Amino acid sequence: MNTRRTLVNELMAADDGGIKPFESRLRHNILKMPKEIEKASGIVVFGRRIKSLLFSTDLAIIKNCDADAILAVHPFTAQRSISAPIIQSASMPVFCGVGGGTTQGMRCVYLANDAESQGAIGVVVNAPLPNKDIRAMARVLDIPIVATVASAKTNVGLRIKSGAAILNVAGGAQTPEIVAKIRSQFPAVPIMASGGKTPKSILATIEAGANAIVYTPPSSSDLYRDLMAKYRDD
Repeated sequence: MNTRRTLVNELMAADDGGIKPFESRLRHNILKMPKEIEKASGIVVFGRRIKSLLFSTDLAIIKNCDADAILAVHPFTAQRSISAPIIQSASMPVFCGVGGGTTQGMRCVYLANDAESQGAIGVVVNAPLPNKDIRAMARVLDIPIVATVASAKTNVGLRIKSGAAILNVAGGAQTPEIVAKIRSQFPAVPIMASGGKTPKSILATIEAGANAIVYTPPSSSDLYRDLMAKYRDD
């Protein structure tokens, strides 16, 4: 009873003139997205504005973060046994990877159709996927196709013409330059992009024209190491 009264009192207290967020006694250790991401304009999908995307397939991290959406892409063959638990467990929309490198052709189309049936808000295809496969997907899907752009040499116009609704720029250190080039050629195309690890790199990517930032979280082992260090100090 005392705990409940304390929570109520905390909710009634103003926090620097703002609204007091709810945090429970147990679930307060949330992985928070960098505050710089809030400066992005966001991508609107089915009426939902998305500024931050967590790049992860780790269910524990997905269940304990404040990202607007999940980018569930991994380096292995796309499988329902991986995507389904993530889509079902996440409390936010999931953009699901459906291949594009080793996995191409009709298998990609089937996986994309299956991801939509599972409840994915969008599907992500990797850079090597041929445009004909994107066209085949676009004919059957009612959710956006996110095409990954890994190089400034990519013919973005053909990707968009083939049916890509959103671009995911993952160009490493060259990401801001690639984003700026795409934005100058296609002012209205929605762009999500890797923002790096620092506030400076995130802001540079947003200023280049990215609408949303893909954030790679620390690994579970890194997060647990920090927690255990705190426990040892205590």
